Amino acid sequence: MTRTAKLLGLIVMAGLLTAVPLSPDYSPANGPSVSLDRAEARVGRPLTPMSVAGVNRRVHRRAYYGAAAVGGAAAYGAYRYRRACGYYPYPPCY
Repeated sequence: MTRTAKLLGLIVMAGLLTAVPLSPDYSPANGPSVSLDRAEARVGRPLTPMSVAGVNRRVHRRAYYGAAAVGGAAAYGAYRYRRACGYYPYPPCY
């Protein structure tokens, strides 16, 4: 076998092992074994992103971040464009 064929075989094997959900297991009675896992998506649980609680939490978090950004920008604008008075060469503020 050429070096390129070995490398290609290694890449294909790595891809298959990555794509197939296998989990190795060892028990003293049966020895080593490999089982095929199943994915179970659960929508509607309290901590999942697609549940009502998850959506509500995400909406409020984004609102807080937006309010903090607007408040920070307003504070910076107030600081940046304040009236210059009370010290030389500006007259006192009344």
